[in-house]
Amino acid sequence: MLLSEQDQFLSYNGEVLLFQLSKAKHTEEADDKTMNLCVRRMAFNSDTKLFVQKSSGIFNMHAGHSEIEMICCSCTTDSRTGIILPCILMKKKKHNNVKYFVLLLHSSNQFEQSFCFKLDYELKEDIRLFAGPSVLWKHANKLFYISSNTCVVQSAPVQLSSVVWTGEIVGEGTVVLGIRTACLPETEDADGFSVSDRAIWGSEFFGHAIQTQKMLTGTCFMPHAYSRVVSSVYICKTERLKTQLRISLVAVTHKNQLIWFQNGVPKGVCELPYEKPCSVKSALTSSNDLLFVVSFASGNSCVVQRRDSLQVASKWQKVKCVLVDDFIGSGSEQLLLLFKDDSNTDVLSTFKITDLGEVNYASGINYKHDVPAAEGLQENGLLTVRALETRLQAGWTSVRELQQHLGLKKRVILESCRALIDLVEERTHILPSTKQVKCRRRATSLWNSAKLFVEGLVSLWDDVENPPHSLSKETLLVSEVPEHFTEELWQRVVGDSLVVGVKLTESFHLSLRDVSLSLVMDQDFSSISPIIKCQSKIIKLNKAFSALAVSSSQIEPPPKKMKLDLHSKSDLKKEFPKRSSRIQQDGAKTVIAVTSLSPLLAFHRVRCVVLLHARKQNHQDDSLQQSKKITVLCGKILLSLEGISNGRYSVKILRDNNYCTGSMEDILAVLAVSVRFSFQIVSSDCTLTLVRSWLLGEMECTPFKECQDNIFCHKAGNVCGTVFNWTLKNPFEGVLTIFCRNLTVLFQCLHSLTRVLPPSCAVKLLRSGSRGVLTDQLALALEKEMLTSKNSLFLKGTEAENSLTWGNESGKTTTNAPLASLLDTEEGVQQFRQKLQNEREESMQSMNQTMNGALYQKIALKIAEAQLSSDLIVWRLS
Repeated sequence: MLLSEQDQFLSYNGEVLLFQLSKAKHTEEADDKTMNLCVRRMAFNSDTKLFVQKSSGIFNMHAGHSEIEMICCSCTTDSRTGIILPCILMKKKKHNNVKYFVLLLHSSNQFEQSFCFKLDYELKEDIRLFAGPSVLWKHANKLFYISSNTCVVQSAPVQLSSVVWTGEIVGEGTVVLGIRTACLPETEDADGFSVSDRAIWGSEFFGHAIQTQKMLTGTCFMPHAYSRVVSSVYICKTERLKTQLRISLVAVTHKNQLIWFQNGVPKGVCELPYEKPCSVKSALTSSNDLLFVVSFASGNSCVVQRRDSLQVASKWQKVKCVLVDDFIGSGSEQLLLLFKDDSNTDVLSTFKITDLGEVNYASGINYKHDVPAAEGLQENGLLTVRALETRLQAGWTSVRELQQHLGLKKRVILESCRALIDLVEERTHILPSTKQVKCRRRATSLWNSAKLFVEGLVSLWDDVENPPHSLSKETLLVSEVPEHFTEELWQRVVGDSLVVGVKLTESFHLSLRDVSLSLVMDQDFSSISPIIKCQSKIIKLNKAFSALAVSSSQIEPPPKKMKLDLHSKSDLKKEFPKRSSRIQQDGAKTVIAVTSLSPLLAFHRVRCVVLLHARKQNHQDDSLQQSKKITVLCGKILLSLEGISNGRYSVKILRDNNYCTGSMEDILAVLAVSVRFSFQIVSSDCTLTLVRSWLLGEMECTPFKECQDNIFCHKAGNVCGTVFNWTLKNPFEGVLTIFCRNLTVLFQCLHSLTRVLPPSCAVKLLRSGSRGVLTDQLALALEKEMLTSKNSLFLKGTEAENSLTWGNESGKTTTNAPLASLLDTEEGVQQFRQKLQNEREESMQSMNQTMNGALYQKIALKIAEAQLSSDLIVWRLS
């Protein structure tokens, strides 16, 4: 059947309804004319990817000398049953008499005439079909409507210029949103802004409820300022909170824009690609994307997508109409675009089905080779969505379990902190009772040694053999450390950092690589951890102050391996012991902890316990597990806002003539908060005397009295407070060490230095430690790593030998006769087969050996520590 210009398309329950008006074929007399309204139900076939006819129906109308025409069609609610049915408005005109009648189409393809009415004029403007069925139109700036319940034309008591939307609103019934000339009150009311807005633009929005004859405030839809430009509206959502009506809508304007309004306030705008937009509708796709389909008077269409903002997602030209429904049966909506095609006028010959995502079908494409993939994609779409929803639910369950684990971790950490404070204060720690801690029985893998029982939190050491013995051993280690290892405790405030230092005595002979400080708040806080996050540094100065070494913990390689020793508190940023010959064995050593000051000031007054942690290595066994931990109580510090304001903890470095004066603690505090950088400067054609002149002149540096090689910068600006150390190896090569607050200061210093140095000079950044010493340390570390791997494999093989029985099974013997003699007899062949079978079983057992979890953890720990040491040295050499 060929299409005509008057044919109407309507989507209903995933089908396309095609309404066509034609003359009857068997008309004998000219004055006896019969017109047929034919409907064809078209459905999309997933196999052929084409629309096929499912059924059809015909409604006969006696025309006579009248002209019959289809005005519009829509899906409306039948008030008798509450079922949504297709509805068609027909016009029958004879001379000056115009008769209109409304038809309903049932599922059996039977047409029912709902009602009819006569007018002395033709309907041309703003014709709408809505629930009832009912018809609404505008004529002579008045609003008229008729319903199947009354069958009487009624007029609304409003004057209007246009209707932009008709539909249902919660609690109000059918509402007409229109634009009219502003009706200004004689006196200013409470809605002053609305009155002023209407006075400026001369027009306003209004909402009129058909059933209740109630007027709604237009500003709950959109401001009156848009009344001059809006041509069509689509309301997305309406809800009522108490007495307030909340509305979300989109509107198209004569300015070629689509605007999104939320509760009367514009939230977004999008420029449309074509002119004269006339209507807008929405579609909800499978990916929960809300699409707005805009149709234009020129026959073009576009789709606007709303995610973070409104944006045009796609556009098409020469579009006959756009329908929205679930045409492929996926459970979500798609767009059906019917295109104008002059060469082919067959029914639904040129179309496109899309949701701007996975669904994309078009006419004229051969899907024969793509049918399996396309079918699988579409038919399994719903199953995929369900599977994803199940995974999402499982992920949410995992998140909740993780939150419970984090809560458990927080409680364990807080209880451990309280136990640590009691241990430092030499008090007996009492675990919380059942009344204090109530929790459900749940197995957790946060730590292998942490358990949670019904009676409450238990000790972290409960799963270790002989807990009382282990605890007493740890207590003895603390008490065995002589108190004269620590000589002095001091504190300084430098900028936004708190620096706490512990000076060690000369008799402190333990390795500095395993020494660190901890700061523990002495107050009882229930919601926060009393452990203060800080960074430990080690500074060694000999008596002559001729050499200075600061741990390079500020610059480290990217972490490669996670630390496995959970019982150790030492950081991954361990510094290898300096073996420079310039540092004497009797040099003074200071351990420093640096932490942020501002979080502590929130408590006004903070009292902290300072703990020194060290590790005593067992020289017979180089394994970290065999080393002993020691903890020394160094004392307590008190920090208050009053003391900081009075400058009690401030650094005092003064300029006295040609030297810089300051206590050793002030100097160490400045070095501790600084970042250390060493640069090798090499000049090929001139000496480097300009460097010292630059330091003493342009940088305004003065040397410390104790050592003239280390100089303090007094230049105004950011570089003030920077410490320099200039060492000449020969007149053409030297090393410049800069201790600065941040990288900005470093770049300023280097920029100033490069302007002084000749262009032929080469400046190279050096890693901490000399190359020769690091090379020796790398050789030792690689050797240790190789021996660790070898010993681990040997230990595995030894335990495997003990767990396996090699050779023949007990009670069975095989002779060691020559192979040729065994194969001569049947009994010998059986013995050979038995021996071969035993060897095969032994070989399989040797390849399928299992390892104890504790043994594997011990081996992995040793190998990881050895590899970490070698990787750190390799990074320093790079």
